[in-house]
Amino acid sequence: MKFLDLARVHLRSGAGGPGCISFRREKFIEYGGPDGGDGGRGGDVIVEAVEGLNTLIDYRYRQHFYAQNGEHGMGKQRSGASRDAVVLKVPVGTEILEEDQETVIADLTEVGQQVLLCKGGNGGFGNLHFKTATNQAPRRANPGQPAVERTVWLRLKLIADAGLVGLPNAGKSTFLSAVSNARPKIADYPFTTLVPNLGVVGVDGREFVMADIPGLIEGAHEGRGIGDRFLGHVERCSALLHLVDITAENPIEDYKVICGELEAYAEELAQKPRIVALSKIDAVPAEDIAFWREELQAVGATDVLALSAASGQGIEDALRRIMAQIDADRDSGKDEDEPWRP
Repeated sequence: MKFLDLARVHLRSGAGGPGCISFRREKFIEYGGPDGGDGGRGGDVIVEAVEGLNTLIDYRYRQHFYAQNGEHGMGKQRSGASRDAVVLKVPVGTEILEEDQETVIADLTEVGQQVLLCKGGNGGFGNLHFKTATNQAPRRANPGQPAVERTVWLRLKLIADAGLVGLPNAGKSTFLSAVSNARPKIADYPFTTLVPNLGVVGVDGREFVMADIPGLIEGAHEGRGIGDRFLGHVERCSALLHLVDITAENPIEDYKVICGELEAYAEELAQKPRIVALSKIDAVPAEDIAFWREELQAVGATDVLALSAASGQGIEDALRRIMAQIDADRDSGKDEDEPWRP
């Protein structure tokens, strides 16, 4: 299944059915009179977060969703049929934005959450509704309420506990494949990862979800490369694991590039708890590891880890650090009792 995290959809609810103007004219019935029924209600358009989805690919090939109009009223006091709602099923973590791509309508972060985007029109009253003692033969009926039409954007931000960030070829995909059953593409050239990958990671009998984000480059926040398209997926993470390739020409500069891009993209992302780790340490002597660790600490990185996804060295320690940060974030979240608002 292809990955798609942004889709534009056009929505329209159903219009209400018009009321009916009708009179009884039946043989052997002493009293006639109005008997026009009411129109039916038009269908709503609803978006619902469901389990089992992690992409918006369904909305690449179909962008128009129109609910049916309510049926018109009929004689013999028969009301028109109301129409069912059209439900768009989206992955958990989907944001719904106005057409300007900035105004957030709703953020669906839990399974079963729904938001009504286009309300169906009520049906119009038939002439039976207008019968009074002084107007026993009304010749009027209401039209149904009009449909509601709008265009919105669906933007997916993956729900992951931890995210992997770093320059291309920093070892993110290799790390994810070493600690989970995920099988991202791994190769010795940049931009091997073109879409985010998710993996379930286990440590000390517990599990959490980790996301591998495509590599960032300098200027990513301005649209260079492809990583800027996926930075939003790590906004929901409790912690980030920042991998720095120790075999690179200048690991310190690589570290600063990622820090700068995170800060330029969003200040909240730059302030998110970040664990810095030197990767690929199996390819360098021990004295180089100590040297670059001190250099990173000198430019602001605290408690720098060293690991190798190929040999497994340092992986358990990194996972325990991530799990501890996730626990701390969950504990702090329990104190916030702010209700979800569409």
